[in-house]
Amino acid sequence: MRTIVSVVDGKRVEGGTEYVSRNPARLDDVVAGVRLAEPAVFRQAAESGRRAQREWANVPAPVRGRAIAALGRLVEANAETLARLVTREIGKPLAEARGEVQEIVDTCDFFLGEGRRLYGQTVPSEMPDKQLFTFRVPVGVAAVITAGNFPVAVPAWYLVPALLCGNAVVWKPAEYASASALALAELAWRAGLPHGVLNVVVADGQSTFDGLQEALQAGVIDKVGFTGSSAVGTRVGELCGRHLQSPCLELGGKNPMVITPEADLDLAVEGALFSGFGTAGQRCTSLGTVLVHESVHDEFVRRFDAAVRAATVGDPTGDVLYGPMLDQKFADSYETVLGWVAGHHTVLGSSGTGRIGAGNPRPGFAGDPDAGLYYHPVVLDGVRPDDRVFTEETFGPIVGICTYRDLDEAIDLANTPGYGLSSAIYTTDPASAFRFRQGVGAGMVSVNNSTSGAEAHLPFGGNGRSGNGSRQSGIWVLDQFTRWQAMNWDFSGRLQKAQMDVATIEPELDYRLSTED
Repeated sequence: MRTIVSVVDGKRVEGGTEYVSRNPARLDDVVAGVRLAEPAVFRQAAESGRRAQREWANVPAPVRGRAIAALGRLVEANAETLARLVTREIGKPLAEARGEVQEIVDTCDFFLGEGRRLYGQTVPSEMPDKQLFTFRVPVGVAAVITAGNFPVAVPAWYLVPALLCGNAVVWKPAEYASASALALAELAWRAGLPHGVLNVVVADGQSTFDGLQEALQAGVIDKVGFTGSSAVGTRVGELCGRHLQSPCLELGGKNPMVITPEADLDLAVEGALFSGFGTAGQRCTSLGTVLVHESVHDEFVRRFDAAVRAATVGDPTGDVLYGPMLDQKFADSYETVLGWVAGHHTVLGSSGTGRIGAGNPRPGFAGDPDAGLYYHPVVLDGVRPDDRVFTEETFGPIVGICTYRDLDEAIDLANTPGYGLSSAIYTTDPASAFRFRQGVGAGMVSVNNSTSGAEAHLPFGGNGRSGNGSRQSGIWVLDQFTRWQAMNWDFSGRLQKAQMDVATIEPELDYRLSTED
């Protein structure tokens, strides 16, 4: 069994408590033993980053871009091995894991060019013989804390731009995805990063929070990036605020999908199936509630129910819609969510609810259901806006359905839970698409596409309970890992005072044209 430990300044740091990372599709398959670090290791990693960061920032940005390019090529060369490790460790279907690894390659390809495009501006001054400039400068040391449902792609959204911009990084991955994380980190180190520029700390949640607090108090962390639940994100945001820092928070979602009367229902069903049940509904962008116009409700429900019942669930190494829950703690949490199902709900989508097994089978299951953490897909018709299943993120294979009468009501329902990550509308009417975009509070809107899915060059992030408005991916993430520095250069040979010694013109503002003219 492989043992995973923290790596600080290029050296292994043995931890204390052991966590066992298991394959959730086959619980008897131990992927790795993880030695969890104490809070002091987090500060130690940040101090290592502080020592290494200045020298790394002095490396020309185009050269740093070459390190990012090398990482992309290394990931590409090791893509299948890395994807299979992701599938083994968190149970994500292999096709999805391959797509996740490709997203790292896409991110590296995009940011390679940003090494030559960290543009500032030359700005005209209001005074003669003076020039104004702006520069992007690295923030310093970034603490990056990520979830395990996307154990390599989402971390790359942070790591690649942060490193490209000249920062050092302390990365705390999810303990249940530690083997995948250390594999990605190993590729990053092999791409040419100096010791201390990327440090990895494996720890549980409380030790991470305590270590982050200690590092912030010591002044060795300059930026925090966090991907995880809204509840924990609130605590991280509060902690950062006490140190006058604005974190990058990418949190949960309760993502709506609106089906209009003129929608292509087969296409809508396909989109709802993938976004609702891909990764067993364990994405921040997973579909939460389908809002169906009352005129097409019955037909949509009939088709959606049939599609969910026909979908293959099971062994993630095969051709399945989804595999197991990521980890036992998510299975336990989902059991609680199933307790929210009420008498006014119509339960559809499978032959049962709860954990799939010999005593609670699902027709067409692929593999041995008793070997892993597999759960029936659930479609709940008749969901009401005051149901917990409507207002709360469920993070499991469950999708609610409710009806609406007009688009304004659909937009109100879409915004009711207070999250604001992703959303979708299925329509052939451009006016409906743009009215929905204008009214919905989500940071991302899809038209005739699912709520899930992101491209490396488009901003990713949410509002409200889904985040603090920060964005990942594309050029927009540069604002998370750089700060603007303004410089003025006066070569007049005298002191020129802004707003006082200003070059002026003298217009004749009282001039009026003659009516005869």
